[in-house]
Amino acid sequence: MEVINALGRRKSAVARIYVSEGTGKITINKKDITEYFPSAILQYVVKQPLNLLEVAEKYDIKVNLDGGGFTGQSQALRLAIARALVKINAEDKKKLKDQGFLTRDSREVERKKPGQPKARRRFQFSKR
Repeated sequence: MEVINALGRRKSAVARIYVSEGTGKITINKKDITEYFPSAILQYVVKQPLNLLEVAEKYDIKVNLDGGGFTGQSQALRLAIARALVKINAEDKKKLKDQGFLTRDSREVERKKPGQPKARRRFQFSKR
């Protein structure tokens, strides 16, 4: 099997991944997943598509993660992994889609408007 690459995005985070056959090692920005995401919840989020298809120990994944915060990065990585798994085996697409792992969460931060402290918050109204 040659190296499969895929892209995942969430908010302002971008995950570029390279999947090859191996022992289940996930390397993010030249660090191990446990070092990059110390939280067990975020590690779980990243590994969800692999655990669903029971291929967690089958592939080595090298990741280039950029932008956003840790939650957005973990969800961008989950999307990229799911897309790569579909490239490897197209029959897995239905399982992944049913769980919602192939859907790009398009919610972005709304911009701040002039004359307001935040995007929608107005300054306090004073009648007098």
